[in-house]
Amino acid sequence: MAALALAPGTPVLAVDLLDELWGDRLPKTAENSLQSHIARLRRILAQQTGKPSARDLIRTSHSGYSLDVDPADVDALWFTQAVAMAGQYMGEDYERVIRLLNDAFAVWRGPALLDAGHGMICRIGYARLEETKLIGRELFVEAHLELGLHQQVIPELEQLLTQHPLRERFCEYLMTALYRSGRQADAISTYRRVQHNLSAELGINPGPGMQKKLKDVLQQEENLLLRK
Repeated sequence: MAALALAPGTPVLAVDLLDELWGDRLPKTAENSLQSHIARLRRILAQQTGKPSARDLIRTSHSGYSLDVDPADVDALWFTQAVAMAGQYMGEDYERVIRLLNDAFAVWRGPALLDAGHGMICRIGYARLEETKLIGRELFVEAHLELGLHQQVIPELEQLLTQHPLRERFCEYLMTALYRSGRQADAISTYRRVQHNLSAELGINPGPGMQKKLKDVLQQEENLLLRK
């Protein structure tokens, strides 16, 4: 179902659906089993939508199967659109950005595509959704910083940086929030910690953004303070 829902209206090849279901361990009756899975999905959709048949929702074509639903009815696609819309309001309406992202994060119930297939379609879909979620978190934090709510996001940033120790943008935001809260030493310590992680894990130095943030903190630059 996830493989079909990630691209509504677009036929998904039967061979790709077989890969999602069984990978390299195809049963001898794989094609018949796939048809049984599709029939079961149609019955479930018919029950949930109240329609006598769901053949118009899961269509069969010469190239495979497609799910004929509005993309807005697919949580994963709606979430992606909400994050993109929030990005468009950055610099204009930070309170609206926060509201949009709060609504978007509310649809999450755990890891992306939990219990979905393990083929290429779902693996790519998982990676895209997880990256979009991180981008959403970055926008969420930045909007709070722009509104002067730096102390509110420090706990979340510390958790995010623990979960994603190589994500330099989270480090930059946390350094800003700590500095604005009168915690210059903690901001520098945060830089050193991520610098160590980058060196130990990837053998690289922090990027220009992190390096500039450290320089600004050390020199107590006014640009770190909230713009009036």
